[in-house]
Amino acid sequence: MNAQGVTTFLTDTLGALAIKIAAALLFWVIGRWLIGRVTAMVQAAMGRNHVDPTLTKYLGSILAVALNIALVLGILGYFGIETTSFAALLAGAGVAIGAAWSGMLGNFAAGAFMLVLRPFKVGDFVGIGGIVGTVKELGLFATTLVTPDNVVTLVGNAKVFGDTIQNFSLLPVRRVDRTAQLAVGVDPQAAIEKLRAAVGAIPNVATDPAPEVALLDLNLNGAVIAVRPYTHTDHYWQVWFDTNAAIVRVAGEAGWPAPMPATRFVQG
Repeated sequence: MNAQGVTTFLTDTLGALAIKIAAALLFWVIGRWLIGRVTAMVQAAMGRNHVDPTLTKYLGSILAVALNIALVLGILGYFGIETTSFAALLAGAGVAIGAAWSGMLGNFAAGAFMLVLRPFKVGDFVGIGGIVGTVKELGLFATTLVTPDNVVTLVGNAKVFGDTIQNFSLLPVRRVDRTAQLAVGVDPQAAIEKLRAAVGAIPNVATDPAPEVALLDLNLNGAVIAVRPYTHTDHYWQVWFDTNAAIVRVAGEAGWPAPMPATRFVQG
């Protein structure tokens, strides 16, 4: 083959390869866009049929992964790579990776079990894996929370499923626990009546069950009053802060002295 033939061969080969690469990139971009559209349409359809948001996001993630794998196999087939052999290789690699990443598979399995048992859903305020926050998403391998200080936190599904789960949103109300330390000489019963009236006037405090205001303890400083209003979890911190403010306000209006430790005398 002369120099002209080599040049022609290289030009034709590189040109054909460049066209294939450009076509593959175009397929990838369009395929990814279509996958996003299809996933969004499926999730929207499930939303219109009032499917649980947690299940919607989970199935959407599974669909997106499956379609992306199909897209990659299609592009490889376009380049003339035998996809059946590749699929067998992928399956073998999957077994090896699965053995090495058993923890990831455990997270996946735990996520599937949580979809069946449904201990919580998207939007619930929960305590899972030692983290407290609002459920933003239940993914394939991890659950995404937004903590009260607005930090996005991911907790592995295996840790969620294998640890204690607290769902603060499941019941209509939850209890706010505060205490009021009285000074020696302050009438506890009169204090209870004043605090009960003040707490009952706080916005978003539930009437059923009614706020619990009762004598909790006695110590050297005086009586300790338990102040426990109930509220929906969405208003928990508002009621917490307002209860503190109500205790301070009632003490000021009633003229209660500040509690001071009793002086102990030891006779020598």
